[in-house]
Amino acid sequence: MSAFRPISVAFALALPLLASAAEPPTREHLAPAGWEDSYHAYHYTPVVKVGDMVIVSGIPAMRGDTYEAKIRWMFEQLKAHLQSADATLADVVELTTFHAGPKDTAAFRAEFEQFSKIHHEYFPDHYPAWTAVGTTALLAERAPVEMRVVAMIGSGKAPKADIPKPTPAAVH
Repeated sequence: MSAFRPISVAFALALPLLASAAEPPTREHLAPAGWEDSYHAYHYTPVVKVGDMVIVSGIPAMRGDTYEAKIRWMFEQLKAHLQSADATLADVVELTTFHAGPKDTAAFRAEFEQFSKIHHEYFPDHYPAWTAVGTTALLAERAPVEMRVVAMIGSGKAPKADIPKPTPAAVH
């Protein structure tokens, strides 16, 4: 029996580790200050944190006197949303922007160029995956853009980007 004792002790010590590995991640519903009505009145969560993943619901660019001011306000709101889940802009791995203003490709490219300059200030390197979608309308009146984001807490601490610069002929 003594030969089996070390195995049973090791197994007993490993049981809590095995049990914790099978537990589902925690799920937290969060709202930064000023966004509580989203949850209670409109029935959506501004920020959902599942383990280390953070999903930020669409933030409309709705405050400011100019397009640029509205976009900057939206990015500042994104920082507050991420902070409520202990994440930062560096942790953002994906964003989707919905653009209501442009009505054709040429107009979309012009807006995208204006938007990209501001985007680059908030994401100067290690850019997240990004999909820009043209749409006919947004729920928030007078908002030209709405942005949805996914972040992974801690992923911004040591990002890698070993992507060579393209040759001029390879640029699309």
